[in-house]
Amino acid sequence: MHSGKTSPFSSFSPADRRLSALYRHLEGSSSIAAMDSIAAAPTSASSAAGASVFDHVVRGPEDPILGVTVAYNKDQSPVKLNLGVGAYRTEEGKPLVLNVVRRAEQMLVNDNSRVKEYLPIVGLADFNKLSAKLILGADSPAIQENRVTTVQCLSGTGSLRVGAEFLARHYHEHTIYIPQPTWGNHPKVFGFAGLSVKSYRYYDPATRGLDFQGLLEDLGSAPSGAIVLLHACAHNPTGVDPTPQQWEQIRQLMRSKALLPFFDSAYQGFASGNLDADAQSVRIFVNDGGECLVAQSYAKNLGLYGERVGALSIVCRTADVAGRVESQLKLVIRPMYSNPPLHGASIVATILKDRNMFQEWTIELKAMADRIITMRQKLFDALCSRGTPGDWSHIIKQIGMFTFTGLNSEQVAFMTKEYHIYMTSDGRISMAGLSSKTVPHLADAIHAAVKRAA
Repeated sequence: MHSGKTSPFSSFSPADRRLSALYRHLEGSSSIAAMDSIAAAPTSASSAAGASVFDHVVRGPEDPILGVTVAYNKDQSPVKLNLGVGAYRTEEGKPLVLNVVRRAEQMLVNDNSRVKEYLPIVGLADFNKLSAKLILGADSPAIQENRVTTVQCLSGTGSLRVGAEFLARHYHEHTIYIPQPTWGNHPKVFGFAGLSVKSYRYYDPATRGLDFQGLLEDLGSAPSGAIVLLHACAHNPTGVDPTPQQWEQIRQLMRSKALLPFFDSAYQGFASGNLDADAQSVRIFVNDGGECLVAQSYAKNLGLYGERVGALSIVCRTADVAGRVESQLKLVIRPMYSNPPLHGASIVATILKDRNMFQEWTIELKAMADRIITMRQKLFDALCSRGTPGDWSHIIKQIGMFTFTGLNSEQVAFMTKEYHIYMTSDGRISMAGLSSKTVPHLADAIHAAVKRAA
């Protein structure tokens, strides 16, 4: 995965592993020139008058996902369409704040006893307890036996990073296997934490479905004890998930090789509309008594994108181990951001601990999931009615926010130039960015791009 050059950082401490990861990252981009320019950069004492000590800093590339929105915002076309953003939109194309979130916020505002003091390092206690129950199940033996430690983190990304830092310090194997493809931020999150990142086969472009045999072969050949990143549901970017039977085979293989599961749960309830169904992959691993890590995000399922609300749960063999793990998680978090923010976690805790509000949330959540499923069907029907070449059934077979269309980068560029439709170059589109009014425009663009290539 990396070049044959030797990193100048030969120590194996977590700090040195992070430096080594940075070196490899630079090596892969403007590498040697960047390192040379850093070495030759003027100090504040020797720089010429008016020159910046940061003159040597090169402009970094746009994030490939967030950069789509930057390009979209510059486009003046009235028919432009942004399908790159991973955020829910209403049928009118507007951001949505759930009614239950508005209610919870109003309750918090009206409570004059609330203060703005720091939270503990691990976060809001009610939030942590309720988050573990949401993903593991209220009747989870791991929770009942106090074998779970949960810490509040900065959404899913922060939860993954805290978990990665902990593993880099305290786990004997420093290789993590991630699916190919996966969310673009995963390699960076784990690599900069000091883990060595490798991939396992996941998506089959020929079938636009799961390469299950390839997955089993790659995990089967992974070294004993390696960490494996698993998307709990609604795989990003493909929308392709294993079946329950396939999940069971994955579990058996991983446990037989003592592979450590690290789940990324960004879409619980948002994929199928059912919170419990979307957590089944995690629960079968937890219910066998083994250990695992789970990163949760409330960005999608509660629409709390900007509040940055998430949790990291580590399921351990015993309560004693869980307590010691938590003590070390505090030592990871304290120098990173000290403690997490209060407001978003308070919203989540308010909703999860009130039966009526929780019920209201499940109704709104299912409505979001159902609208996305409806958009899938409408797009599939529109392509069929146009006679667009190819099999487009994967659009209705895939699940969650994203669809991996199978379009290549040239077709994507054509659709952006001629139809003002913006998406990532790998052909991933956010189904939540579609509406009944914009489906025909997208279908026309896909049809033209495919016919042009043919």
